[in-house]
Amino acid sequence: IKPGACFSVCFQQQKNLEGYVGFASLPNQVYRKSVKRGFEFTLMVVGESGLGKSTLINSLFLTNLYSGEYPGPSHRIKKTVQVEQSKVLMKEGGVQLLLTIVDTPGFGDAVDNSNCWQPVIDHIDSKFEDYLNSESRVNRRLMPDSRVHCCLYFIAPSGHGLKPLDIEFMKRLHEKVNIIPLIAKADTLTPEECQQFKKQIMREILEHKIKIYEFPETDDEEENKIVKTIKDRLPLAVVGSNTIIEVNDKKVRGRQYPWGVAEVENGDHCDFTLLRNMLIRTHMQDLKDVTNNVHYENYRSRKLAAVTCNGIDNNKTKGQLTKSPLAQMEEERREHQFFKSYYCFFFLYRTLEKNKKKGKIF
Repeated sequence: IKPGACFSVCFQQQKNLEGYVGFASLPNQVYRKSVKRGFEFTLMVVGESGLGKSTLINSLFLTNLYSGEYPGPSHRIKKTVQVEQSKVLMKEGGVQLLLTIVDTPGFGDAVDNSNCWQPVIDHIDSKFEDYLNSESRVNRRLMPDSRVHCCLYFIAPSGHGLKPLDIEFMKRLHEKVNIIPLIAKADTLTPEECQQFKKQIMREILEHKIKIYEFPETDDEEENKIVKTIKDRLPLAVVGSNTIIEVNDKKVRGRQYPWGVAEVENGDHCDFTLLRNMLIRTHMQDLKDVTNNVHYENYRSRKLAAVTCNGIDNNKTKGQLTKSPLAQMEEERREHQFFKSYYCFFFLYRTLEKNKKKGKIF
């Protein structure tokens, strides 16, 4: 410690209170405030036409987000990839959820699918940009969160692994959004074929270093068991259905075949319940936290690093990023120290020269 330096020492002690103070009710205050404000969640669904994306979304939220008046993306024929949003306000048990579904009609349907992921990347970046601009405003009370929190990527049940388009898309987006791979229409595969297909997909994901959503580790053994179960069954094989079928005097969502019924919510038939529980009941907040703390912060760092002190974006002139904000701050600190030392040395040198001319220094 340098002489004259000012510092403070903080000791943390644990005290047992003799009576009730009241700060134990803080979680209740946060809960009431959160319920009053409501929640927002943005879900992106990407995959080729005809893989059951619209049906699965309707099954997940038990509502007809896509109907005859507003059909799914596969029924809205597009010549090029476009990004479209659908918003619905849902209420359950006094809790409001503003759900935004982002779909990409036309994805993977062209003969040449080069750069078909670019509209998706532009959409995700534009939502990050909107949130960054909201943070920079003077009035930040109303900051709608339209950032994409999760991307469900539908893989065709071919049984032959990932297509080049699947690999390229996930590699382009895994640094920008939480990707959860799904095997669509899993009822077209036998259980043995489905297990082999899952293993092959996970091998290719590891081989190409694709980063899918990482489930958080907790101290709760029950939650760790649930997370382990989900990890062991990735990619999740799902089946969607809007049809209610009666099976053993019980009404269920499923698909009727001559040889039987594929039940959507039967864990022996598919992983739909695992997906719904993970996406809505257990990990929705973590998906939002990872989006905010990892993907958005990476975008924000790159964006701020690309802006010079004059407010000019270097990306538009040089086409490449500069140093990160932390590295820039460290460099400015070193320059400040250098010039400070230089001026001190220069002042001392001038003083010595003046004193030497006056004969005070020999």
